[in-house]
Amino acid sequence: MPGASRHLKTTPMNDTTFLCSDEIRTLFSRRMSEMYREEVPLYGELLDVVADVNAQTMREPALLAHLRKNGELERIGVERHGAIRLGKPEELATIRRLFKVMGMAPVGYYDLSVAGVPVHSTAFRPVSDASLSSNPFRVFTSLLRLELIEDLALREEVQQILARRNIFTPRALALVERAETAGGLTAAEAEEFVAQALETFRWHSEATVSKATYDKLLAAHRLIADVACFKGPHINHLTPRTLDIDAAQIEMTRRGMSAKDVVEGPPQRKVPILLRQTSFRALQERVAFAGESASEAGTHTARFGEIEQRGVALTRKGRALYDALLSRVRDANGAGNAGADYQTRLHAAFQDFPDDLKAMREAGLGFFRYALTDKGRAAGHDELGAKSLEALVDGGWLSAEPITYEDFLPVSAAGIFQSNLGAGEQKSYAANSAQAVFEAALGATVQDEIALYEEAQERSLKEAAPFLAAR
Repeated sequence: MPGASRHLKTTPMNDTTFLCSDEIRTLFSRRMSEMYREEVPLYGELLDVVADVNAQTMREPALLAHLRKNGELERIGVERHGAIRLGKPEELATIRRLFKVMGMAPVGYYDLSVAGVPVHSTAFRPVSDASLSSNPFRVFTSLLRLELIEDLALREEVQQILARRNIFTPRALALVERAETAGGLTAAEAEEFVAQALETFRWHSEATVSKATYDKLLAAHRLIADVACFKGPHINHLTPRTLDIDAAQIEMTRRGMSAKDVVEGPPQRKVPILLRQTSFRALQERVAFAGESASEAGTHTARFGEIEQRGVALTRKGRALYDALLSRVRDANGAGNAGADYQTRLHAAFQDFPDDLKAMREAGLGFFRYALTDKGRAAGHDELGAKSLEALVDGGWLSAEPITYEDFLPVSAAGIFQSNLGAGEQKSYAANSAQAVFEAALGATVQDEIALYEEAQERSLKEAAPFLAAR
């Protein structure tokens, strides 16, 4: 991949040279993209749209300078996030171990039941600044919540169907165990690991159930059918990052793609915040059902093309304001995100969120990385120590670059799911969180995404101006 480099680590006990997790992750994400492009040709056209829009957008000198200064210029072209849906706790626990080989940890807990989708989720991603710069590959991973299936007989049937499958190849499991016990994988082992791991994410056009069973689960919820009726959790989208999602949406439509009507997340702004997402609608794909003749084959709708634009990571205060403003729009007269006036209502509500980096920083709404400028390095600590953080930034002694949001938004994710599963818009957003249950299945605690941004900002202060961090 462009911008990727090979890093090796050596274990002193046996002098075995291992490929570092960043390189394994880069290899996996590249192979995943190649596989998905073969399976979903329209994905290749989507990549072309994003590449064209990004090239045009990067003609803006200020944006280009920001990307270069933050080390994001190299990663834009390779950045992807995927999404899978798992059916049982054992699958979640094993996928955590598999992603750990690639340097990816579970970050955040997302309760999608707030929007009528019977799953809860986390995002596996790298967490260190260096690993994010190397390749910020993420996989949004959902677990089916069987307790939300009200029909007890149907719930039991789904459990039995899922109990019969193993979504991992024996060799993939063996290589995960090898990495855990030996401390890593050699280059040859890593190549084999990636090939074996990809089998979990591959599309299978043969269902594991009859057409009658599929139809029954589909009637209960389209996502239940998607999770329970196939050999594995086929990757259902692979998302590139655009620098201008509104321009990309227009271009998707111009090229004949069936784009979503609404861009999920915050409105268009001068200073993008958090995450905005859109997609082309899910494909209808031919499926052969168990025990059925070829003439009785049907279709399944699951995989789609998504793009995203990432903005400034918000502090807890900033996130609370964002959530309140979004709720104001969605709860007004029970309209949700429906209606031709949704974007108008969204823009009106977000007039209450500052659209200026300086104002956001002074109000404590966003996270920033700080660094001494040439002027700051030339000054003495005694001179700088008497000044406030804002005075140092305003006076040019300290630079403040916004930290990019690396995570997801539950309502936005549910909106994407719903539009591509064919489900109607859910107007009720009453929470049904079960984080402790999810973490028990995961076999680990999910990391607090906002705490990670707090730590990144604090690290930058300690490195740039220890006298400020110590206050």
